Amino acid sequence: MISRVAQGTAAETLALCYLEARGLTLETRNFRCRGGELDLIMRDGEYLVFVEVRSRRYARYGIPAESVTRTKQRRLLRAAALYLQRRHFDLPCRFDVVAILQPDDEPRIEWIQDAFQS
Repeated sequence: MISRVAQGTAAETLALCYLEARGLTLETRNFRCRGGELDLIMRDGEYLVFVEVRSRRYARYGIPAESVTRTKQRRLLRAAALYLQRRHFDLPCRFDVVAILQPDDEPRIEWIQDAFQS
């Protein structure tokens, strides 16, 4: 059985490849700070995009995107603010969610752009 960390890393890699195929470029992966973690930070034209990757094997407990709760959103907002402070970026930003449902066959990927606002 594969560990949760390995599953998360695999989901992030899948999301990264998916987004790069759609023209986004990677800035930073797995930015960690006291307030939380940002899975992927990417550029989409003039936008800096903070991407939360959520993955589930089955939808029996809900779809992956539903797990980005208000509490999780607040943590992402705090981590993004800290990232912007440290890197001195002054760009328009958005928060996207890549939700991956991974049953035994082909994974289904849903990219939700501008999933929530600050």
